Amino acid sequence: MGNVREQARWTRARLGRCGPALDLLTARFARHEYAPHAHDEYTVGVTVGGLETIAYRGGRIVSGPGSIVVLEPGEMHTGGPAAPEGYAYRALYAAPALLGDGTLGTGHPYFPEPVLHDAELAAALRRTHTDLSACPDPLEAESRLPWLLAALARRHSTSRADDAAVPGARSVALAVRDRLADELLAPPSLADLAADVGLSRYQLLRAFRTTMGVPPYAWLAQYRVTRARALLEAGVRPAEAAALVGFADQAHLTRWFRRVLGVTPAAYRNSVQDPGRRPGAHSIT
Repeated sequence: MGNVREQARWTRARLGRCGPALDLLTARFARHEYAPHAHDEYTVGVTVGGLETIAYRGGRIVSGPGSIVVLEPGEMHTGGPAAPEGYAYRALYAAPALLGDGTLGTGHPYFPEPVLHDAELAAALRRTHTDLSACPDPLEAESRLPWLLAALARRHSTSRADDAAVPGARSVALAVRDRLADELLAPPSLADLAADVGLSRYQLLRAFRTTMGVPPYAWLAQYRVTRARALLEAGVRPAEAAALVGFADQAHLTRWFRRVLGVTPAAYRNSVQDPGRRPGAHSIT
């Protein structure tokens, strides 16, 4: 990690428009040691550098790069460096109900092992944390975080997974798709949509992903790109197009436009507005 500077940055994401908040922490410490404390939420962290030692449940645990750490609500713990280079991690603080969705039984999921080695899930948590820290879009947060936290509980807690078929999954997914398309500037929360049809948010996400092949936020982002493309072809500037189709800003539009079409909105607008452009310039495949 080289010369480590003490730094910590908090980002607050909302799970759906007007939904509950969820805090994200990006931290890198050389010497910082946390005093004993507890949280009302689950602390879910991914170590990304160095080694951290944590006093927990009467013992000490050590987490290294790629490890997931799950600290349960109400459990006293500390945290500090276990190596000269310090430690760095990404953490989120999730309400207990978020981890219980997708499992059977009452009560909150119990994790017998606080340090988990699950490379696929660790990478997904880190990517999601990074993306939402940069742009805490409410629908994206609500589509990605509950899904990953449910996966965490299903894979590593003592709770049994709820794999029952979602009733009317295809019709539910198509109805959600239509609502998102109709309300792209201020999409409804998935929690509200699920409640309208008597499902949990996890069930709604399962139905949508199974039917559409992507989670709701990704479907809506691609739909917004299609709408923005038509505006750019009509001469609208990228920043204005972003606002007209519901992206947070031009950077948010650019991120998705490049993912879907391979070029920036500005490059696309310039290419379709210039009748003398070279054949194949900024081609879209």
